[in-house]
Amino acid sequence: MAAESYEGGCQCGAVRYSVKVDLDETLTCNCSRCQRMGFVLAFAGAAGFELVSGEGELTEYLFNRKAIRHLFCRICGVESFARGQMPDGSPMVAINVNCLEGVEPRELASQHVDGRSY
Repeated sequence: MAAESYEGGCQCGAVRYSVKVDLDETLTCNCSRCQRMGFVLAFAGAAGFELVSGEGELTEYLFNRKAIRHLFCRICGVESFARGQMPDGSPMVAINVNCLEGVEPRELASQHVDGRSY
């Protein structure tokens, strides 16, 4: 499947975005954050992501290597996306697939990553 366009955001609706992303490339991770949050993740190039609303409602959390900017809504607390870099240094957005409209994340064939070992 090629990248398709989706709408997503937080629970309360304050943070909304549109993104072009390939859901054939999703993953789950057992690091100290992803496991607790239950994320199913997909990665999009920064050019394929548009924050439609809620810039002023975002709060940032950094941990471990502080390489990923975990952004969550200060109103409802949901992290619907994060910003970082791909291994080649290009800007990317990590999408919490649980926050995409019309998508059943548990039905996707996600690859599991052992983030606990990093």
